[in-house]
Amino acid sequence: MSFKTALCALVIALTTTAAYASCSARGHQAQSCAAGTVWDANSQTCVEQVNS
Repeated sequence: MSFKTALCALVIALTTTAAYASCSARGHQAQSCAAGTVWDANSQTCVEQVNS
């Protein structure tokens, strides 16, 4: 394997890894809702808080 081929393979591997690492953290963001509402994970929206 030539040096250029090995270098290209390394760059591609590192670029893919860096892209995955930066995107995977986005799934853990906190959602804040207005007073009197709470986050509903099923509908992915803020809904009125019901006190029983």
